[in-house]
Amino acid sequence: MKTSKEAVGRPDPSEYPEVSKRPRRNVNMVAGTIGHFVEWYDWYIYGLLAAVFSGQIFPGDSPFASLVAALLTYAVGFVVRPLSGVIVSPLADRFGRRRILTLSISGMAVGALIIGLTPSFATIGYAAPILFLVARILQGISAGSEAQSAIAFMVEHAPANRRGLFGSFSNTASGLATLAATGAAAMVTSAFAPADLAAWGWRVPFIAGGILGVVGLILRARAEETPEFEATALVDQKSAAARLMDLLREHPKALLQAAALSAPAVAYYTWATFLPTYAKLTTGRDLASTLTGNVIGLALLVVIVPICGALSDRLGRRKIFPIVGAIGMIVLFYPLLLLLNQPGFGVYVLVSASGWVVLGIWQAVYPTIQAELFPASVRVSGIGFAHQIVIAVFGGTAPLIAAAFVGAGQPMLVAVYMIVVVALCLVVYFTLPETGSRTGRATVALADAEVLEGEHLLVAPSHATDEARRS
Repeated sequence: MKTSKEAVGRPDPSEYPEVSKRPRRNVNMVAGTIGHFVEWYDWYIYGLLAAVFSGQIFPGDSPFASLVAALLTYAVGFVVRPLSGVIVSPLADRFGRRRILTLSISGMAVGALIIGLTPSFATIGYAAPILFLVARILQGISAGSEAQSAIAFMVEHAPANRRGLFGSFSNTASGLATLAATGAAAMVTSAFAPADLAAWGWRVPFIAGGILGVVGLILRARAEETPEFEATALVDQKSAAARLMDLLREHPKALLQAAALSAPAVAYYTWATFLPTYAKLTTGRDLASTLTGNVIGLALLVVIVPICGALSDRLGRRKIFPIVGAIGMIVLFYPLLLLLNQPGFGVYVLVSASGWVVLGIWQAVYPTIQAELFPASVRVSGIGFAHQIVIAVFGGTAPLIAAAFVGAGQPMLVAVYMIVVVALCLVVYFTLPETGSRTGRATVALADAEVLEGEHLLVAPSHATDEARRS
């Protein structure tokens, strides 16, 4: 994509921001990771406890009807996400990643507190579900600007030879958040008597999430902007709307590839938020035990993601991780859900853990690949446009579709649905460029090729940095 260097003028070399020093880079990574953790803890806890609070907040003729109403409200947040992704992401490309990340965590924390403090339907009537709807819209707006901004923030702060590792931190954080949310849900369902849990115990994890949001807000407010964004902003001062038009006009193939990288989220959200409920509805398992089993499986995911991210910096990304992860999902999901019909806590742990292993292989590298598909001037817009629309279509509706299949007496269609989506994505993965090998790395540092040459080129990091200094 061409930049208007003639109109803007080439900045003096002394104006280029310095690449982050290592201690400061670590501080920025902590701020990005912890903030991302808080965002997704608040997001996941709703889906996990929906079966508990649905009868308190959403009126219905049966517990299943109340659950569907709660899940529909959950899905509203996913519907809002792509709108936020399309509108807010170009602002992150224009005004900076850190600023948008600070705003997003504020909205997520406020939404969590609204949910945690809203009185029951018996107390305030229809104001209760309306407040939940408002909270989910607010969280949807926040989440819609979070993932892509955090991915760009982490990858752009990374050394060129460690982008796979640093990019994996976003999904490590979301994995930890899912683990913490599942652990919190398991804790309250085990610690409280059923009557106390339904009356007020379910509120504790939401209020805790709101408080954690304040901590994340403080950390993000103290973080630094990425050197690559600052360098790009010196020579490309296009409006947010112009950046979005550039993205749609010049990067359609990258948008399709980025969307395919995100689409297996249908399996992630099913595994994270609906698998415990699925096991409860289809096999009569106790919800507390299934949540505990999910914690064990999630612990594996949290370990696998950064390991695979680091390996992608040495072995390459496309040829190993998204393809192997997708094949694993296609092969395993049906027999895993079939195995769930067997009794025993160990069986549930095996099913949960096996699913999280293949999901972790996929999750490890797709954020970094997405970041490397786009130049810095439209990076957040590109990831956000593709990721958030796909998440709305597949992620937000996953628990609802799974519940519909179970309610219709066809629980194994849950596995078929996930397999079909992932299989379609696998076809696209074979078209991805290889960006993780040492010979194929693009610069994601001070010397973004777009800044130096007016185009998104693949250049060696050391050569690009020398060129920037000579400019």
